Amino acid sequence: MTPPRGSLAERFAAAGLDWIVPDWPAPQNLRAFSTTRRAAAMQPAAAGGGSRDGLEAELARWLPAAPRWLEQVHGASVHLADAASGLDSLPQADAIVARRADVVCAIQTADCLPVLFCDRAGSVVAAAHAGWRGVADGVIEATLAAMRADPGHVLAWIGPGIGPRVYEVGADVRDAHCSADAGAAECFAPIAAGKWLADLPALARRRLRGAGVRAIAAANRCTFSESALFHSYRRDGARAGRMATLVWRTD
Repeated sequence: MTPPRGSLAERFAAAGLDWIVPDWPAPQNLRAFSTTRRAAAMQPAAAGGGSRDGLEAELARWLPAAPRWLEQVHGASVHLADAASGLDSLPQADAIVARRADVVCAIQTADCLPVLFCDRAGSVVAAAHAGWRGVADGVIEATLAAMRADPGHVLAWIGPGIGPRVYEVGADVRDAHCSADAGAAECFAPIAAGKWLADLPALARRRLRGAGVRAIAAANRCTFSESALFHSYRRDGARAGRMATLVWRTD
């Protein structure tokens, strides 16, 4: 199915949707967006999965093909989507890369960051599920490596996630980042003995810059604080739904 003409943002607004279209200098053949609560919620399930039936029906009118979902496990594995279709089960990975047109890379989040990537030529796209563990384990660097693009020619967009004013973490999270990068300590603000507020978007940005990416945009939206707009696992627990973030290239 070929979506109708007009920018995604204009079409969403006309449909009464507050879905988020990245504000980044992507090539004209790139399409990307992130859903909000104003969509059939993906219901939680084990290992980061979820029931997507309602959401997929809602997404169908906006996408050129069915999304390529992942079984997300808070790791750093990357799925190469171009040669994988008709799989019996979802690939276990937390990032996905595609070069073929109309292969829709999809991830789901509810506090973790969705991070989108493309190269300036519009020849490759990627999406990563970047929670604190995935960022610490190198999911951003692994995604860039799988793209096989010069990081200096890559654009990145950091989507809605839990914000630095509310993301309370313990020493395990801080140590996971600072043990390999002492400078990551600047992304943690102490609030009590053994407790810090973590700036997850800053940690992701630090990893992107460390890998050579200079063109980085961000939604600057907090899933925990903006309860009317976003699902949040930290806020709502096991009953939280999920947002979907998708990216693809066209011919």
